[in-house]
Order: sequence, then structure tokens, then C-alpha cells
Amino acid sequence: MAVGKVKWFNDEKGWGFIKQDTGPDVFVHYSQIQQPDAGRKRLFEDETVEFEIKEGPKGLQAINVMRLAAAS
Repeated sequence: MAVGKVKWFNDEKGWGFIKQDTGPDVFVHYSQIQQPDAGRKRLFEDETVEFEIKEGPKGLQAINVMRLAAAS
């Protein structure tokens, strides 16, 4: 699994990009956000996430995107 931070996410369109710790930015679609509740799937700028990467028709895509708990 890769780790990165959300570069930006358009809540209305449901997609954005994740900046990897190493490597190119990765496209993310709201349908790949894993969350325990049934609320609206969204990501927030600078939020740290863990994800898998697959090659899509237009480049790298994030799948199985999960938020990482903030350190306390």
C-alpha cells in the first residue's frame, strides 16, 4: 500500500489527486474511498491516506483509499 496526502479533491465532481510520498500524483475517484459510515464520500486537502495504485486508461489511479488516523 502507498501513502500520500490529498493534493486537492473536488467535492462536487467527486474526484481529485493524491500526492505520493515518492512518485507521481495519482488520480482518485470518490467511489474508491473506503469509509465505515454511509455518509458522503469525500477527501480533504492535506489529509493523509493509504491506497493501492492501478494503471487506468488515463494514468495511475488510486483504489481502496483509506484515511490514516491522525497522530495524537
